[in-house]
Amino acid sequence: MKKQITANIITLNEEKNIEAVIRSVLPVCDEVLVIDSQSSDRTREIAESLGAKVVVQPYLGDGPQKAFGAPLASNDWILSIDADERLDANAIAAIAALDLEQTPYDAFSFKRKTFVGKHFIKVWYPDRVARLYDRRKCGYSQAIGHARVETANIKDLDADMLHYSFDDYAHLMRTTEKFAARGAKMLYEKGKRASWYDPFTHGFSNCFKKLVMKGGMFHGIPGWTVSINSGYHTYMKYVMLLELQENGQHKDGTV
Repeated sequence: MKKQITANIITLNEEKNIEAVIRSVLPVCDEVLVIDSQSSDRTREIAESLGAKVVVQPYLGDGPQKAFGAPLASNDWILSIDADERLDANAIAAIAALDLEQTPYDAFSFKRKTFVGKHFIKVWYPDRVARLYDRRKCGYSQAIGHARVETANIKDLDADMLHYSFDDYAHLMRTTEKFAARGAKMLYEKGKRASWYDPFTHGFSNCFKKLVMKGGMFHGIPGWTVSINSGYHTYMKYVMLLELQENGQHKDGTV
């Protein structure tokens, strides 16, 4: 059953994903809005062929890009979903059962099931994300990376959002290094400074939490791999922060 919900999808060269994500939201959304960051592939063409409204906007960062689409929607309720995500059947049923006109909540969250290739990564589950929100009451933060809907009035749904974030473990490693560099820059610009031992202490701590406290050691190769990778990500983030300090880089990127 479709509702007055606009699915808001940000894209950049997502021709392999765009059809699947649009089809996953069509059962409950009466409008699909794609905010495209100047794709050079067939992303826009495929989206338009499925009835989506496509707007081209050079990338502003995660939060600003997602916030950009909200005022352009025909509906007040926005379902923000990334191109590599899908609504699971239980999420479709949960959304269909909502009374959005009478609800006291500003937003609803989903449990996100992330996959590396074909492997469901249990260590990262449930990874709650608020994605269905009322734009009249709240919206996305302006964070450049890993932005979120800013409100405390969130109802947790017993529903899953599938996240096909990584094609394989090599893809995971490449992404880890990119996010480590971004994280180091963000820390530096916030005035955070690291000591020589921070890469070791923070890296080991993160790996230990995933491997032991989150039970990654019991989840086979996928559990061990992502736990070690989490430690590596944190280790490299602080190594790169130390490097920024040593190079004397200023906030504007000059030396």
